[in-house]
Amino acid sequence: MAIAQSTSTQTASTEHSIGGTVHNYRWTWQGQVQIVVYETLGEGTPVLLLPAFSTVSTREEMGGIAQHLSSQFQVITLDWPGFGDSERSSLDYRSSLYHQFLQDFVRDILDSPTAIVAAGHAAGYAMQLAQKMPSSVSKIVLVAPTWRGPLPTMGANSQVSGMVRELVQSPILGQTLYQMNTTSSFLRFMYGRHVYVEDAKLTPEFITHKREITQQPGARYAPAAFVTGAIDPVQERAEFLGYFQSLSVPVMVMIGEQVPPKSRMEMDVLAGLPGVQSAVLPGSLGMHEECAEAVAEVVLPFLSRTPEGK
Repeated sequence: MAIAQSTSTQTASTEHSIGGTVHNYRWTWQGQVQIVVYETLGEGTPVLLLPAFSTVSTREEMGGIAQHLSSQFQVITLDWPGFGDSERSSLDYRSSLYHQFLQDFVRDILDSPTAIVAAGHAAGYAMQLAQKMPSSVSKIVLVAPTWRGPLPTMGANSQVSGMVRELVQSPILGQTLYQMNTTSSFLRFMYGRHVYVEDAKLTPEFITHKREITQQPGARYAPAAFVTGAIDPVQERAEFLGYFQSLSVPVMVMIGEQVPPKSRMEMDVLAGLPGVQSAVLPGSLGMHEECAEAVAEVVLPFLSRTPEGK
């Protein structure tokens, strides 16, 4: 169970601030206290922004959306355990860890029903939270939602994925393999392939900044779990779709026009479910960061509607 302690720090002391007040949340998992960093911006009804899981995941990628929403809401965004400015211990990162973390964080930090904007893999965690703790969630927006990690999407079975994860987490060989997959050239290739649409935005400065995120002590453990599918929020599509049955809160799915075909197929399935609202905007898997203004323009009226207007 989480330890309900939170302390504030100056934004200048963190690397990935969005310009708000930065806090440390002390969370206990299997007897170990983990420091999780979150940030608040604006005033009013709370909105929780959950960044996508990736090798370069930080709350900073939600900064554009946060800036737009903070004019009307109190925005809270966080670095998942093992990512960003949060502690990067060599834990056994699994979906159960993140499901429990999100439940504990919402219970300890947020004292009223909260709207959630979740990007990428965070979608499944937001939907499970709404199922487990329905009174804590008021609305959900899923931006380019995914549920299956890169290796499983490429067809790797659980045995192969597990072997890769163990190799990357090993002391010497693991660090070497991790470095090979976090070079500037590799990051730029991946961003240009399925994360960003406009190549001109992938400047040397942008890529250098993203690479810095990958070079922190302990940085390889949680990303290795993501890439190999260990923190996939569900294991089967049917399980994911099950979260959308008998919806207790309004849900919107935002789809990028340029997302990869397999991902687009999964998103279109969600958009076609009864009771789910949807919007198609320019962008790919990183649309929450690259196209933050366009996303926020659609999200704001959805979050502002009264229950009668949903």
